[in-house]
Amino acid sequence: MTDHQDETGAAYDGVVELYASLFAHQMEDQPFARSIIGAFAELVRGTGNLRAADVGCGPGHLTAMLHRLGLDVTGYDLSPGMIRHARHAHPELSFREARMEALPEADGALGGILAHYSMIHTPPEELPALLAEQVRVLAPGGLLLASFFGTDGTGSEAGTGPVSEPHRFDHKVAPAYCWPVDRFTSLFTAAGLVPVARLLHDPASERGYLDAHVLVRRP
Repeated sequence: MTDHQDETGAAYDGVVELYASLFAHQMEDQPFARSIIGAFAELVRGTGNLRAADVGCGPGHLTAMLHRLGLDVTGYDLSPGMIRHARHAHPELSFREARMEALPEADGALGGILAHYSMIHTPPEELPALLAEQVRVLAPGGLLLASFFGTDGTGSEAGTGPVSEPHRFDHKVAPAYCWPVDRFTSLFTAAGLVPVARLLHDPASERGYLDAHVLVRRP
């Protein structure tokens, strides 16, 4: 029996070229996301540990962006098709097939982790174990930037009342979850990470979800 990650990986394998064509130049018209990724890279450089991971890297466009911003970055993805595409598109960079809850990195090896909409497919009950793995591979002082579909807790999706729990929805590739930002941030603090900044902007989709970015640091 396949689990949700096998199903998610297979779903992304089926849309590699379409996905890459849609997102290869994604940051050109997303100034808020571009700015917080730039701030993340600057803060990672400031730690003195330039090693970083782009987890759920897809076709590698953000891995390449982090490389241009001065980080020694490896892209990880559970989709073999995405990894093949990323290696072809960015042969100068390193890409490896891996799941986010089992990264092939030593304890405390990384100065930074980017998780750009790559935690959205993980069921809520599995996120604590996934975050524990990110904490394991982060060096003290290392930073993690997670982007996701969010709500402000007051009913950001049209027709809903106050939202305090994650909401499962039919993402165009694979089932995904939208999170109240405070609730999602609490998972990081429970994992031992310290919030540094958050950025919310309207909207991420026709459903009315917010683009949400949470930056945290390992003490």
